[in-house]
Amino acid sequence: MANLVAATAFFLLIHLAVSGTRVRDAITGRVGEGPYMGFFSLASIGGLAWMIWAFAGARGGPAWWDVTPVTRIVQLVVTLVAFVFIVVGVTTKNPTSVRQEGALERPDVIKGMLRITRHPFLWGVALWAAGHLLVNGDAASQALFGSLLVLAITGTVSIDAKRRRKLGAAWDGFAAQTSNLPFAAVAAGRQSVRLGEIGWWRIGLAVAVWAGLVWAHPWLFGVRAAP
Repeated sequence: MANLVAATAFFLLIHLAVSGTRVRDAITGRVGEGPYMGFFSLASIGGLAWMIWAFAGARGGPAWWDVTPVTRIVQLVVTLVAFVFIVVGVTTKNPTSVRQEGALERPDVIKGMLRITRHPFLWGVALWAAGHLLVNGDAASQALFGSLLVLAITGTVSIDAKRRRKLGAAWDGFAAQTSNLPFAAVAAGRQSVRLGEIGWWRIGLAVAVWAGLVWAHPWLFGVRAAP
């Protein structure tokens, strides 16, 4: 368990204390954007691999709560929504995504999922992690999925701050018309949900990926996802 705690602490530290902060600005100012992204990507991949390996060795302890058929169904619904956010997020041009700041120059940049949230991928990860916390009550799972939940939510704030420093007024205009929290801009009347703009093929792909992972879960991860 100590190895997992160390791995999650490292993964959180490089993201919360470096990426999106002025520490990152200082480093890129000295070595450049390209080398920084290369080193940070390697550190992130290494940290994630460390977490997964440590989790495999720490899982199996006593659970703090039991899993029921109801919580499994709730978890499946939550993860389905999560995959819609994730798949649509990675297939949509977005100024918050890595090396896509130029999307702000497009007059039609705010459409589809960006009307719902400007951070669809990270909110999808947050929902996915929350769903897994619901059905995994052991300490190892709480450490792994809890850290990913915290990182995804704080990452949205960190990216907003980073983009504001870099893009200035252009970012402020985009942020004023969108929202970080899903559906907040819709609730405030600044946006409306338009499913056609999202792309039905993206939603269909998300459902297919979700269904495939639910089916393959016992072989990939050793436990059933369905009740």
